[in-house]
Amino acid sequence: MIEKLTKEAIILLKKLISKQSFSGEENETALLIMQWFSDHDIKFESKVHNVWAKNKHFDSSKKTILLNSHHDTVKPNKGYTKDPLNPEVIDGKLYGLGSNDAGGCLVSLLATFTYFYNKKDLKFNIVMVASAEEENTGQNSLVSILNLLPEIDFAIVGEPTLMNLAIAEKGLMVINCEAKGTSGHAAHGTGDNAIYNALDDILWFKTYEFPKVSETLGKVKMTVTQINAGHQHNVIPSNCNFVVDVRVTDAYSNEEVFKIIEENVTSEVCPRSLRLNSSSIPKEHPIVKAGIKWGRSTYGSPTISDQAILSCPSLKLGPGESLRSHTADEFIYLHEIEEGIDLYIKILEEII
Repeated sequence: MIEKLTKEAIILLKKLISKQSFSGEENETALLIMQWFSDHDIKFESKVHNVWAKNKHFDSSKKTILLNSHHDTVKPNKGYTKDPLNPEVIDGKLYGLGSNDAGGCLVSLLATFTYFYNKKDLKFNIVMVASAEEENTGQNSLVSILNLLPEIDFAIVGEPTLMNLAIAEKGLMVINCEAKGTSGHAAHGTGDNAIYNALDDILWFKTYEFPKVSETLGKVKMTVTQINAGHQHNVIPSNCNFVVDVRVTDAYSNEEVFKIIEENVTSEVCPRSLRLNSSSIPKEHPIVKAGIKWGRSTYGSPTISDQAILSCPSLKLGPGESLRSHTADEFIYLHEIEEGIDLYIKILEEII
C-alpha cells in the first residue's frame, strides 16, 4: 500500500506544480487536493482554499494529531532557467515551483493520512489540513479555520527539514518605527534632524542583547531592514521611518519582546502583528522520541511556518531542504518523498 501511495503522491505533486497557486490564488490546487480525497473515498471539508479531513473512525473522546502543510507558493524569482510550472524530472530531481516548499511535504502527509484513514482502534485521531496563504500569512490561511477543527493536542507541520526534527521555531515580529524631529534649512543647520535621532535607536537595535537565550533557538535577533527619510537635499527631515525584523525565540513571547523595545527606544514603534509567535515541543514528547528512535536529529529552525499560529505543541518535519525554498529552479529529490512517506508512517506508528 505504501508503494502505491508513494507513486500516487508523486503524480499529485506533478499536477500541483503545473497549477499556479500563488498565495490567495490556490483554487486549482485546492481542487486537486479535493480530488485526492474523493479518489480515496475520504470525506473532506473546505473553506476558501483550505481543505481538511478527519480519519474515518474519529472519536471525540480521544486526543487529536494535526497533520498540516500548505499548497500556496511564492512567485518565481527572475533567476529561473526552467518553466516554474512545468514539472520535470532530471537525474532524480523533480523541478518546479513549490516542489520543495512545500509540495513534497504536502503530498507525503496526504499519503500518510490516507494510509491511516481507515484504520480502527487508533490511540489518536488524525486531522489532515492542506492550508492556503501560508507564504503571506494571509487572512484565509490556517488561522481562518482553526475554530472549525477539533481541539488539537499536537501537530506535525510539513516543511522541508530533510526529515530531521525541528523541535523549535523562531517567531516573527515586524515593527514599523518613526523617529521624529523638526525640519529646517540644511545650510543653516537649524531644526532637529530625525535621521540623527533614528541613528541612536538603530544602534540600539543592532547591539542590544536580550538576557534570556533559548537552548534550541539561541538569541532573539533584531535586524533593521528598511529606512526612509527626507525628500530634498537641502531640507533637514522632520521624520525618519524604518522597519525592524525581529526573530523571537521560545524564551519570550512577542508581547514581552515588544515591551522591552518600547522601553528602550525613543522612536514611535508599532508592530504589524503580534500573532506570529515562536513555537516548540519538548524533547521528551512521544512524537520527538519516536523520530529520534528512527535516527533523526533535533534542531531549532530560524524560518517561520504555520506553526506560528498554533497554540499546541508542534513539530516541523518534512522531506526536502529548507535552503532550496524560494530559489530559482526549485526541486526536490524523488527519493526524499519516498523517504518522507516511509518515515512519517514509521514515526506515527510508534505512538498511534
